[in-house]
Amino acid sequence: MPINDQPVTLNGAMIAVRDLRKAIGDEQILRGVDLDVAVGETLVIIGRSGGGKSVLLKHLIGLMQPDAGEIWVSGKNIIGMSERQLTNIRQKVGILFQSGALFDSMTVEENIAFPLREAGMHDVRAMRARVNEVLEVVELQGENAKMPESLSGGMRKRVGLARAIIRQPSCVLYDEPTSGLDPVVSDSINHLIRRLQERFQMTSVVVTHDMKSAMQVGDRIAYLHEGRIYFDGTPAELQQCDDPIIQDFLLGRSEAAPHQDRAG
Repeated sequence: MPINDQPVTLNGAMIAVRDLRKAIGDEQILRGVDLDVAVGETLVIIGRSGGGKSVLLKHLIGLMQPDAGEIWVSGKNIIGMSERQLTNIRQKVGILFQSGALFDSMTVEENIAFPLREAGMHDVRAMRARVNEVLEVVELQGENAKMPESLSGGMRKRVGLARAIIRQPSCVLYDEPTSGLDPVVSDSINHLIRRLQERFQMTSVVVTHDMKSAMQVGDRIAYLHEGRIYFDGTPAELQQCDDPIIQDFLLGRSEAAPHQDRAG
């Protein structure tokens, strides 16, 4: 069923969102989002720029609080949790921010080890071993001492991802992981997302406007439109969907153009 107008239940999902609503100023960004993310799957969230994709992603880890609704992570509703309680949730859910969000004054190793230090780990040798392990996973072995300013855009994303997985989360959230990257580097990031899923059975939520990436990494794709999930299905179902709103988005057509005039 391409158009998501059916009732949804928790069903043991890794993440479950129920009737999520959020206004920023006078603008209603989320208007009742319902969404499930199954354990071990990669869900891609697509939608127009400024449509609330990143806002939704930040809610999933408690960086923003909604006006109404529920967010369940591993069976626990995180709405209203204290920062201390959210710390436990964030051990299970890592996030890769769009820019990588690295600390410019820290080396690659120090950036990646930061979550371990924040969690109270003091064993320097153990931290270094963990850092080296995740650097191998993201294919940046030996880059420990580099500073962020000397890294390419793709390398910054990989370091950010290494930091996101250093505490071995069950789920990783990706905010525009291929934004600003050339097609070859974007392809390598897509393969890395898939490899993490296969190697660690990791659940992933990927926010992107890059349709090639969406089709490449997604087990399922959700289209956020006017504050709600308008479509929820497989990449094949998305491609086959003849709904005019879906087609407008996939083909990059302006809604200002009348549908009846498009054949000519």
